[in-house]
Amino acid sequence: MSEKATTSKRAHDPTPSDAYAELMKTGWAQTPLHGVSAAPAVPWCVARRDSLSEAFPGIRLVIPAGNFKVRSNDSDFNFRPHSAFAYYTGVAGVEATADAVLVMEPTGAGHKPILFINPRSTRDTDAFYRDPRYGELWVGRRFTTEEAEARYEIETRRLDEMTELFKGEKETLVIRGEDDSLDGKIKAHDREAEFLTFVSGARMIKDEYEINEMQEACDTTARGFADMVRVLPAAVNTPRGERVVEAAFFGRSRIEGNDTGYNTIAASGSHACTLHWIRNDGDVKPGDLILIDAGAERDSYYTADVTRTLPVSGKFSPAQRSLYMLVYEAQKAGFEAVKPGADWTDINEASQRVLAQGLADMGVLSISAEESLQPEMGLHRRWTLHGVSHMLGLDVHDCSQARKDQYAEGTLKVGMVLTVEPGLYIQPDDELFAPEFRGIGIRIEDDVVVTEDGCRILSNGLPRHPDDIEAWMASLLN
Repeated sequence: MSEKATTSKRAHDPTPSDAYAELMKTGWAQTPLHGVSAAPAVPWCVARRDSLSEAFPGIRLVIPAGNFKVRSNDSDFNFRPHSAFAYYTGVAGVEATADAVLVMEPTGAGHKPILFINPRSTRDTDAFYRDPRYGELWVGRRFTTEEAEARYEIETRRLDEMTELFKGEKETLVIRGEDDSLDGKIKAHDREAEFLTFVSGARMIKDEYEINEMQEACDTTARGFADMVRVLPAAVNTPRGERVVEAAFFGRSRIEGNDTGYNTIAASGSHACTLHWIRNDGDVKPGDLILIDAGAERDSYYTADVTRTLPVSGKFSPAQRSLYMLVYEAQKAGFEAVKPGADWTDINEASQRVLAQGLADMGVLSISAEESLQPEMGLHRRWTLHGVSHMLGLDVHDCSQARKDQYAEGTLKVGMVLTVEPGLYIQPDDELFAPEFRGIGIRIEDDVVVTEDGCRILSNGLPRHPDDIEAWMASLLN
C-alpha cells in the first residue's frame, strides 16, 4: 500500500504512548547486511559519469530518481526511477527507492558524484514502524548510507543533508518534472533542455554491459513467448482469453526480471489491426491469428521489445501465410539495411519498399509501388501505418530526447540497439481486400545490435519463418 493508504489507515490510531515508543526501540537483534558487493553496472557507470562531467564543466548537475506517481486516490504505482538516474548510478530493481537524487558536484576539473537517499530506518528510531513510506516495518529493509556507498561506489548521504548544497548561487542544471521539491528549489537554467538531450543521447550507443543485459531480456522474452503458446488452448476456452495470454507473459517477466517493459499487446483476430491494443479483453478463437507484442524488463530496467504473429490453431491458412510472408520479406530487407554508416531512414525505406511492391502485386494499390513510395503520395501506408524501427534500451522507446542529428536524421553506429518491425494491417471492413484477408493484422518485430559488418539479432531465440513457427508451436503444444 502507498503512504496515503497507510496514513489514512493510521489516522484513527491513538498517538503511541511513551512506553510503547520505548518498547519499539528495544529488544532487537543486530541485523547488519554482510558482504554487500558492488553492483554489476558500477564500472560502466563511472565511465558514463566521466563523459557527463566533461560535457558540463563547472556546473552542478542534479539527476532525480523521481517521486512516487499516484495510480488513483491513495494508491501509488510501483516505483520506477527516471532512466537517467538508473543509467548514471546503477540503482535499479528492488533496490531503487523514490526521492533519491544523484548530484554531480563540480570539483576542480571534474565532478564529485554524491548519492542522496532515504536510508534504512533503524530500530532506534520511530520511523521504522511509524513511517508508511520508508519505514522498514511497512516497506521492508533498505540500504544504510554505508551499504549504499559500498554497493554503488558513490559517496552516499542522507536526503535531508542535500539542502545544504543549494544554498548560494552555484550554477545548477536539473532534470525537471521528476521531483517536485527539487523543481521548487532550483532556479531555471537556459541549458536544461541541453542537459536532458545529452543524458538521453548518451544512451544511443550501448556498452558491453547494456548489450549483455538486453540479450538476457530477449532470452527471457523468448521463454515468455513459449509460455504464451502453451496457454493458447486455455485461452481459447476462457472468456477474454487474450488476458490468459497476457498473464502468462507477465508471470515469466516477474519471475526472471523486474516487470514487463511496457503493456503487453495480446491482440487476437481483428484486434491485431489496432496498433496499441492493450485492452486485451477479446476472445481467442481457433483459426485466427494472435499478434503478441511483449518484452521482459530486467532488474536493471533494460527491456526487450518483440512481436510475433501466431496461428492460434498452430497452422497458417493460405491467406494468412501469404500476408505473413510479405511482412517476413519486408523484415529481411530491414535487417539488411542495418549497418554502420547507413542512414536511420534506410531501415524504414527498405521495409516499406517490399511492402508497397507486395501490395501493388496484390492489386490493391491504384498506382505503382514506386509512385506510392514518393513522400507526397504514400498510399501503401493505409495498410503499413507505422515506421519500422526505434531505439531500445532502458526505455522501450529509448533515447527519445536525443538530438535529431543523432537519431531520426542520424546514421547508424556500432553498438546501437534498435528494433526492426514492419507490419501489415487489413481492417475487417476494408473492401479493397478480398474477404479472406480482412481482419488480419501482422507484425514481426526483433531487436538487433549494430555490428561492424551489419547487425546481430538479439531475439533470434524465437522463430520467424512460418514453417519454423508451426514446428515450434507443435513442439510446445504436443
